[in-house]
Amino acid sequence: MEKKYYALYRRIKEKILSGEYPSGEKLPSKRVMADRAGVSLVTVETAYGMLEDEGYISSRERRGYFVNRIDAFVAGAGSSPTSLTYLEEEETVPAAEFEYSVWFKTVRRVIAEQGDRLFVKAPNQGCAVLRNAIADYLYRYRGMVAEPRCIVIGSGSEQLYETVVKLLGRDRIFGVEDPCYEQIRTVYTDMGVSVCPLRMGEDGIESGELQAKRFDVLHVTPFHSYPSGVTADVSKRHEYLRWAEEKGRYIVEDDFDSEFFIPGNPIESLYALGGGRSVIYINTFSKSLSPAMRIGYMILPEELLSTYDAHVGMFSCSVPVMDQYVLAEFIASGSFERHLNRMRRRMRREKEGR
Repeated sequence: MEKKYYALYRRIKEKILSGEYPSGEKLPSKRVMADRAGVSLVTVETAYGMLEDEGYISSRERRGYFVNRIDAFVAGAGSSPTSLTYLEEEETVPAAEFEYSVWFKTVRRVIAEQGDRLFVKAPNQGCAVLRNAIADYLYRYRGMVAEPRCIVIGSGSEQLYETVVKLLGRDRIFGVEDPCYEQIRTVYTDMGVSVCPLRMGEDGIESGELQAKRFDVLHVTPFHSYPSGVTADVSKRHEYLRWAEEKGRYIVEDDFDSEFFIPGNPIESLYALGGGRSVIYINTFSKSLSPAMRIGYMILPEELLSTYDAHVGMFSCSVPVMDQYVLAEFIASGSFERHLNRMRRRMRREKEGR
């Protein structure tokens, strides 16, 4: 319900802008206005104060309130809607397999234990507690050795794609799978870089495409590439790494969905196969946890850390500190891996038709 003082303020403002209260006219005294409007004297004082603060009226000692000249007056400019048309919340169905109670318990524990730390500006690469937790998880679950200082936190894959362009420069040519997840091509194009499509075969990008086409950054999704569904085998992954052996070439490994490799542990990443050299690894939690979880990370080769500091290091981390601490605790407590194992068991049963 609209406050009485605001309703009175709005009515008087509309009369001023429409010319009903012309420039220089004296407004009714506060007591008279209160009687006319059927409101208290305090309500009128508040409304007059708001009008004076915004320059519509001015008070003169012992004479009352007078309407100011509004030089920028445009007919109808001050009109306001009597009511707002509110949007309805979109219908959503939460993922039934996610244990929300565990997540909310984690949130409460972090708030209770971390307190003021949650209201401190995050380091530009992200909070150390989350970068440490991700490094530990990757080593335990994926067999990947990633130094926390090489990890950069971002708000999802698309923002991390943009960071890659800022890091490597817009004069590069980015080779992308054809077909690929369309947002990859869109983000790179919007960032002003040239994109070279590379035709997909049954086991990944066709070898002839890698050899014949000119590009110096290769963006690949080795596991379950969308929309082709192709997973690059170990031989093809080594072929990608051999392509990157030439100085100045880099691979962007987009490892989306890799946690849900059904036959067993996830296939070894390009980052791990190549010892972290020339591979920028990107992953997010939007598939493994929830699409609402706008948190991702990338791992940089050691040789790019100084370049990152010089060209990207001044940009603030876009992920709220509280979200980083909660996710870090969720990972460190083992809840994340238990969730992944439960999901994989369910997916395996569905695949087997049970």
